[in-house]
Order: sequence, then structure tokens, then C-alpha cells
Amino acid sequence: MTNEPTQRPLSPWDLPAGHPGITFLTGKTALFALGDDPRFSYCLYVPRRHSPDGPPSPLVIAVHGTRRRVETVRDAMADFAERHNCVLLCPLFPAGIAGPNDVDSYKLLSPDGFRADEVLLSMVEEIALRWHVRTDRFHLHGFSGGGQFAHRFAYLHPDRLASLSVGAPGRVTLIDPTKTWWQGTADVEKHFGVQVDPAALRDLPVQFVIGAQDTGTADFAPVDSLGPAPAGRNRIENVNALHANWQDHGVSSRLDTVADVAHDQFGVLPVVREFLAAHLAP
Repeated sequence: MTNEPTQRPLSPWDLPAGHPGITFLTGKTALFALGDDPRFSYCLYVPRRHSPDGPPSPLVIAVHGTRRRVETVRDAMADFAERHNCVLLCPLFPAGIAGPNDVDSYKLLSPDGFRADEVLLSMVEEIALRWHVRTDRFHLHGFSGGGQFAHRFAYLHPDRLASLSVGAPGRVTLIDPTKTWWQGTADVEKHFGVQVDPAALRDLPVQFVIGAQDTGTADFAPVDSLGPAPAGRNRIENVNALHANWQDHGVSSRLDTVADVAHDQFGVLPVVREFLAAHLAP
């Protein structure tokens, strides 16, 4: 039997003005271990205006790529969160969780290992104990490996999303009942206990975003480690195939191709910020 924690998470407004602990809970926060599973952690940007009064703040989640530069992603979005008075959550899915050479399991939601989608939802519930944020629906952006995570998360949890931004995924899962996960969606119910319902995505604001020069494949995962790619030979072909596949299933979306940008999350962020800003509640 494990001991239940006796302390509740402190909020910024629990501390007196000038207390040094406030600096860990506002602005660019510390990295916090997830209480339900300390193998995973997260950091946030919490705006200066954040308070327990009024409606809960919108929540924006930005998921890292394979190199896991979680604090760099957070810092690049900090001004956006401050300007729009939204809380920004950046989860960290460390490499090596599913084995010593594992760098990809979080992207695939790892049906045979840990459930990365459930880990993220646990983070959302945990931060709501400390900050005043909306948890029923949130805005999700991911780039590269994070883009893989984001569109697969949408298949399983469309009801939790207020908007979705999918950036430059190296591999994609098409809505395809003839192919098994992760190439298609034939056995999603077997792995995850839900069925993919394109109709549930049709009212969701969706952005696909890619750099016009994102044609390299040097850092793709080996084909034999993840299986054959069902869509394209590079990220541009992948994102176009996913965009067309969703369109074919009645899911409207915008496709933003950013001129003079290669595989660079920070090069496409201005377009991502513009998309997210349009769908944040006033």
C-alpha cells in the first residue's frame, strides 16, 4: 500500500505577495513531475494576470518533437500566452520510456506500452488543482513528433479539443479502415477502446502547417522500426496526404505552407499563433 499525499498543490494566490515560491508558479514555471506517474513531467507559462476569479483561463498545449526541447517550445510561446491571457502547458515525454532505444512511442500513443494520450489528460487534470484553467476542452498544437501525437490524439479524444494544429508530422495515420494502427484506423477499438468517428472532428477548427522547404528525410525514424509509411516520402507529402484524407471524410481544415522555411518549428510558429489566436475565447 502506498501512502496518499497529504499536501495539496499550492496555487500562486495561496502565497503572500513577494513570496519566492510565486516565481515557480507564474511566468515560466519550473518542471513538475506528474503525480500519477513521475516518469513524465511538464512546464507551463502562466500569465501575470492569471487569478482564481472569473471564468477559467483557456488552455493551450504545445507538444515537443523528437529532440524534446520542451522549455524552448514553452519560451517561444510565452509572449503569446501573456498577450492572450491563456495558460500554456508543455508536456515532456522522455526518451527511453518503452525501452533503452525508444524515441517514438509517445508519437504513436504506444498502445502496447504507456498511453501517452492518457498521460496528457492526467497532466490537464493535475494542473487544474493548482491553476484556474479550463479542462473540458483545450487547444492542441504539435510539431514534427508532436504533430504525430496531436492528430492521433484527435482520433481518440475529439471531444476534448477546442482547436487542433498539426505541424510537419514525419509519419501520419490516415482514416483508413483497411490498415491497422498506426498506418490506419482498422483496429483502434482493439487498442484504445474507442472507434474513430470522422463526424466528431467536423466541427473542430483544424490547421495543418508545413515549411515549403521541409523536404529532408535524414532524421526520419528507420522504416523497419515503425513499419512502412502509408502516405508520403517526406513531410510535405505526408501533411498533404493527411489533409486530403480528412477532407475526403468531411473534416474541413486549413493547410498553411510557409515560404522559405524547412523543418523548423519556430519558422512556422507565427502562422500557428495566428491560427490559435483566432480560436481562443475572448
